[in-house]
Amino acid sequence: MTSDSSPERTLWKIHGERLVDQNPHIRLSVASVELPDGKRFDQYVIRMPRCVMTVVLDDAGEHILLIWRHRFIVGQWDWEVPGGYIDPGEDGLVAAAREVEEETGWRPRNLRFLLTFQPALGSADAPQDVYVARGADLVGQPEIDEAEEVRWVPIAQAQEMIRSGKIIGAATVIAVMHAAAERAAPPGRRS
Repeated sequence: MTSDSSPERTLWKIHGERLVDQNPHIRLSVASVELPDGKRFDQYVIRMPRCVMTVVLDDAGEHILLIWRHRFIVGQWDWEVPGGYIDPGEDGLVAAAREVEEETGWRPRNLRFLLTFQPALGSADAPQDVYVARGADLVGQPEIDEAEEVRWVPIAQAQEMIRSGKIIGAATVIAVMHAAAERAAPPGRRS
C-alpha cells in the first residue's frame, strides 16, 4: 500500500440487499453495489452456514481417509474428505468428529483445528473450517446417503487424484496439500 492510498479508496459501497430465497442451508440475495469509480450494478450473494471438513490421517500419516460420492450440481463423482454443516449451537470440533463418523464409519482421534477458508469469496460467504485428525477407529458403517465408498488413500496417490480430476473440491485439495506438506516436514516440525 502506498502512502497516498487508503483502504476506503477501493471499498465497494453497498446500497441495499434484498432476499431472493433461503432455507437452512443457503441464503440467496441480490445486493446493489457501487464500485469506487461510480459504476453500479446488482450482485447475487450466497450465504451459507459454517461447515467443517476433516483431514483424517492414519497413525503413520501416510494415508488420508476419503469418500467417493456424486455431486449432482457439477454432475461428477469425486473423492472428498468428510465434512458437513455445523448444527446450530454445536462446537466445531464436535461437528468435525460427528461428520467423519457419519460419512465414513471411522471415529477420528487427536482432532484439532487447522484453518478456515472461503471457497468462493467473490460471490459467497461460505466459511469452511478444516480440522486434522491423526488416527481413527472403525466404529460402524457410513450412512447410506453419505458415501458410495470409503478408502484410505496414500497421500502421493491423492496428489495424483487432484491432477487427474478425481479430486475437485477445494476443501479436499487443501486437505491433501496439508497432508503432503506435513509428511514432507522434518520430524521436529510436524504438528
